[in-house]
Amino acid sequence: MGVLKRLEDYLDGNTVNYRKLQHSPAFTAQETAASAHVPGKELAKTVVVKTDGGYALVVLPACFKINLKRLRSAMSGKHIEIAEEKEFEKMFPDCEVGAMPPFGNLYSLPVYVAKSLSDDEEIVFNAGTHTDVIRMSYRDFERLVKPTVADFSEPMI
Repeated sequence: MGVLKRLEDYLDGNTVNYRKLQHSPAFTAQETAASAHVPGKELAKTVVVKTDGGYALVVLPACFKINLKRLRSAMSGKHIEIAEEKEFEKMFPDCEVGAMPPFGNLYSLPVYVAKSLSDDEEIVFNAGTHTDVIRMSYRDFERLVKPTVADFSEPMI
């Protein structure tokens, strides 16, 4: 089963209102936001980071970047670096590389969400492919994933 079907089943099983949207192929968060006609602040990009304890998902607005020093502080001083695709592609076998959704709970990974994203009423995120996104309320996402919310993102310049 692909992650899109798995996500839909999971959201339906938890009575979440959401919309699935298709767009032309896009491979970066900013391209996805433009292709899906979504403001970059609302598109949640998922980044895999390596820590001394394994891996974690970091979720932030498409138009922001990670401040590693502040993320390290939020993760209690662990060693942190952004993982390369070849390091994590096997962790998400049902996803196209780089299009994993921010649902770390479906992959037994902790999730850290940027405070700047948690202020949004709705979020949009990749649904496992480079052509599908899901729009849903941030509160439902938070209820299901139970992420750690921290101030570790900053606008791209």
